[in-house]
Amino acid sequence: MESIWFDLHPDLEAPSAAPIEGERADTVVAGAGITGLTTALLLARSGQDVLLLEDRHVGAVTTGHTTAKVSLLQGNVYAEILKHHSRGVLHAYAEGNREGQAWLTRLLDEHGVAYERRTAWTYATTRLGYEDLRKEFEACRAVDVDVQWSTDTELPYRVEGALMLPDQAQIDPLAVLDLLRSEFLAHGGRLVEGTRVTNATSDNPVTITTTRGKVVADRLVLATGTPILDRGGYFAKLVPQRSYASTYRVPIAIPQGMYLSIDQPTRSLRTVPTPDGDLLMVGGNGHITGRADSEAAAVQDLEDWTRLQFPGAERTHAWSAQDYQSVNRVPFVGKLPRGGGSIYVATGYNKWGMTNGVAAALNLSGQILGGSMPWAETLGNRVTKPAGVLSAIKENAGVAGELVKDWVTAELRPVPSEIPSDGDGVVGRGESGRPVGVSTVDGQTCKVTGVCTHLGGVLRWNDAERTWDCPLHGSRFGADGTRLEGPAVEDLEQLG
Repeated sequence: MESIWFDLHPDLEAPSAAPIEGERADTVVAGAGITGLTTALLLARSGQDVLLLEDRHVGAVTTGHTTAKVSLLQGNVYAEILKHHSRGVLHAYAEGNREGQAWLTRLLDEHGVAYERRTAWTYATTRLGYEDLRKEFEACRAVDVDVQWSTDTELPYRVEGALMLPDQAQIDPLAVLDLLRSEFLAHGGRLVEGTRVTNATSDNPVTITTTRGKVVADRLVLATGTPILDRGGYFAKLVPQRSYASTYRVPIAIPQGMYLSIDQPTRSLRTVPTPDGDLLMVGGNGHITGRADSEAAAVQDLEDWTRLQFPGAERTHAWSAQDYQSVNRVPFVGKLPRGGGSIYVATGYNKWGMTNGVAAALNLSGQILGGSMPWAETLGNRVTKPAGVLSAIKENAGVAGELVKDWVTAELRPVPSEIPSDGDGVVGRGESGRPVGVSTVDGQTCKVTGVCTHLGGVLRWNDAERTWDCPLHGSRFGADGTRLEGPAVEDLEQLG
């Protein structure tokens, strides 16, 4: 399942590789998505020697699979933040996103990289959704996000109400990453792909362990979706969310706005310009990673809904992406606790990484270079309301329940003697008594340890992407055990 963005960019540079054992840098940045590349560019512009390390290739994970809306209207995010924080924190969040949006669109304008200005919409199709929409309207207006109320949309189905915010943007994320990479390299930055950061000391300077040797830097920035070092316990403060997207050719007029439902299951719509005309992108059906009965069913449900609402729609691409929701709804950006003062993190964008990721990069570079941004300081010193504490307790209770349930199931059920059919995978008790995962993909059967290398969660088979997903903290692995994303840093052991 690959996103349309990679099809639109078949000539992207091949992953770069270079010896790094023993190298030295002012700053090492781990992760070449929008946060990592923007942070690396800002630091390189200041004259720093920056080494950017990427486990796979630029844009391989969330940024290359996003719906790529650069919007200050974000579903029910503002109302949710007000449940957990003061109005001052919400204002700072909105201001950070506004600065992130402005910085990104200004960069694209300066370099002639195309993007589309669009009106963003959040809409409700039920009375319950209508009530949530009113709360979001009030929260937006409270912090000067000038949304307007409407019931007149381009959608081919009835809505109870909608919020609209003109002059937002939608982008091609790989075109943006390609520009950021070019600018980073032009300012003397060094990019090494195919290299995974696996550990780091809390010393100053920091010694960073990678799959291709050790490097030393004055500081390390973790821009890896969820932090790969557990010292701050961020895996317990984040909820990994898997969601789905598809593109379609449709014989009727495509809505030109960027639409997002406030009801569940979520429906997200936008256009995608291609050389052969605009496609319709539809996203939604999000769930906690590893906890769906069938990911393939979620993909099919999205297609069924699209065909119902847009008769004659023909699917061209289908894919999924992973985002991390902060339990108190505001991203975590700053120094890693117990990181010796030299390790920084950015995570928890709640599916709005195109603005939050750039805002985080502005925040991080400001902290490192000694700048001052009032909105960033407010976010860094926020106090969580009791609702945020309760959210964290609830999510961690859910993690504990999944851990116990899956270990019991895996211990009671032996691995079937039959080879799984193509595309299927199963976890059961191996000869050692520990969980084992067996799958068949494209005719090749693989047996791996069935336990996540992060904190020991029993893995589940993802029948849409044919991967092993951890229901605890969202680590994901290929059928052969190769680590794909999440807080885990080690591959699964192959057992034959």
